[in-house]
Amino acid sequence: MKSTQYYPVLMTDRVAETACYYEQHFRFTRQFDSDWYVHLQSSEDEKVNLAILDGAHATIPAVARGGRAAGVLLNFEVDNVDAEYERVLASGLDVQLALRDEPFGQRHFIVQDPNGVLIDVIQPIPPSEDFLRQYAAGAAAR
Repeated sequence: MKSTQYYPVLMTDRVAETACYYEQHFRFTRQFDSDWYVHLQSSEDEKVNLAILDGAHATIPAVARGGRAAGVLLNFEVDNVDAEYERVLASGLDVQLALRDEPFGQRHFIVQDPNGVLIDVIQPIPPSEDFLRQYAAGAAAR
């Protein structure tokens, strides 16, 4: 299968509230807007997309209808995680993990959206020597 685009779709019973959250706090803009589905695109990179879907909509198979996004962690890689952290603190977002460096090569923090979906905001940093050996050649931040 050759994919032409990939993006997560979050099922929720709060379509409007969730779409507004990503617009207000993560600089997404609406590309399609209905009461049951909103397609969002990053205002900074057209390749970064996210959709919000009413989990009770008829297009969802009956076995999954009524579901909500769960067990999902969205990663947003940024150039300046410290500035983003200061911005989310000033916005009063629900910070679940304070800004910190990880030996596996990330400086990051985690917030939670209105549905409980975790959002990991990451800046790659050089990993420790122990973790560097686990990366494919050229894959680690330097």
